[in-house]
Amino acid sequence: MGREPGSERRISYRYRFGFSDGQSADLLLELDYDTLAMLPAPRERYPAWTALGFYQCPNCPLDERSCPRCPIAANLVPVVALLEDRISYEPVEVSVESEGRRYSKSTSLQQAAGSLIGIFNVTSGCPILDKLRPMVATHLPFMTPDESTYRMISTYLMSQYFLHRHGRDADLALTGFVAFLEEARETNASFCARLHALGVKDASLNALANLNAMGEIVSLSIEEGELERWERLFLKHWGRD
Repeated sequence: MGREPGSERRISYRYRFGFSDGQSADLLLELDYDTLAMLPAPRERYPAWTALGFYQCPNCPLDERSCPRCPIAANLVPVVALLEDRISYEPVEVSVESEGRRYSKSTSLQQAAGSLIGIFNVTSGCPILDKLRPMVATHLPFMTPDESTYRMISTYLMSQYFLHRHGRDADLALTGFVAFLEEARETNASFCARLHALGVKDASLNALANLNAMGEIVSLSIEEGELERWERLFLKHWGRD
């Protein structure tokens, strides 16, 4: 897809996969430093399944006349090619390298792929999922449910702080955040339908289902009072007169 205007500086994440059958894969993801937009390698052709109208998400506001391809699908072509014949529960050794640090884990392919696909989802230009794009500047692979809840809510509240600074209403009750999670779930579920129509095996599908599950966990944490632990900690250390 086309690149957003930004700087020449880049943020890089390199994912290395070691599969149980002895094969390996190496994927380098580059993002514009200022915009955090994905900077994909140019392609001459795109598969038919990347067309915007191919299982287009019901809540997608894009129009085929101005955007002929789904931005996430177009960028995910090499990832789908990597995963299409693999099973989600296949064990993998995965490492993620970024500037100044390296993460590694022995895990299932679906968890490793979920971490990778999550970057594509929020940096490709999807009007729904791009709201989480700021998170990718501090990408944390293999997040636990607690980490996911903390990081996503913190990102939302920072967005509300900046809206407040610009004279707009800020949503401190997280009402809009819960509504966003519903939209994100619909988008991920629809994208699963797009991949399912290709006849791929379940690694890609389950990776997206994992992302949906994370959103569900965050929503439940808000609705069922699971944030009380954080509330106690913050009030103890920040609530002093």
